[in-house]
Amino acid sequence: MRLDRPVGTYLLLWPALWALWLAAEGMPKLDVLLIFVVGVYVMRAAGCVINDYADRKVDGFVQRTKQRPLATGTVSPKEALVLFFGLCLAAFLLVLLTNGYTIALSFVAVILAAAYPFMKRYTHWPQAILGAAFAMAIPMGFAAQTQATGLTAWLTFCAAVCMTIAYDTYYAMVDREDDLNIGIKSTAVLFGRWDLAIIAAFQLGCVGLLFTVGLINSLNSPFYVGLAVMAGFFIYQNHLGRTRQNTNYFKAFINSQWAALSVWIGLLINYI
Repeated sequence: MRLDRPVGTYLLLWPALWALWLAAEGMPKLDVLLIFVVGVYVMRAAGCVINDYADRKVDGFVQRTKQRPLATGTVSPKEALVLFFGLCLAAFLLVLLTNGYTIALSFVAVILAAAYPFMKRYTHWPQAILGAAFAMAIPMGFAAQTQATGLTAWLTFCAAVCMTIAYDTYYAMVDREDDLNIGIKSTAVLFGRWDLAIIAAFQLGCVGLLFTVGLINSLNSPFYVGLAVMAGFFIYQNHLGRTRQNTNYFKAFINSQWAALSVWIGLLINYI
């Protein structure tokens, strides 16, 4: 479940909190906030389990993943599936505490989360599937808070998808050589020598979409300061990527949690 490596959880949590604060125009309902915080931890754990299940036969050939429990045989495939469905059940029990629209959206989220790891065999865009899976927390947050979605929800959804494609491409760049050898597809493989330029384009899209969200919601300067800080982090990540070192690709991925957090802090201060 990688609970000892919480960066992925934060990358899912901060956009979910963007949604809750935007939907509520300030502090969301306490029960909704608690449901989503716990739900993020549960579903990120479930995503890690199904990812390792899907990759159990190839993780052993990748330097970064060869010690994962399914790759080494410490955990059996059956045990992993039991854990995955148990976590999904826990998440479903949480979403039952919301409303019908949120429950309906949750089925889409689970399908996307379960499909993502297997897409690496069929498309060079698994990062887009992951982006959609992670970003589903945004319309779900709006639905849980207001029983509706709208333009703000879907613009924010698209911004989160752009951000996820960018940071997960950095993540995939760490394994690019191994993936090429074993035939795994990714945006890192697809983008090739244009990787940094295309990542920057997705990051620009993220900032632009969030800027539009700020305009249509008449947000104040703290939000735009947070957005500027996000842009600064994106520039720093591009600088790291230019070294062409795997360790710096991974640092760029890790740094994305701070980019996402800065936007939520901007929203938090905006609505005080």
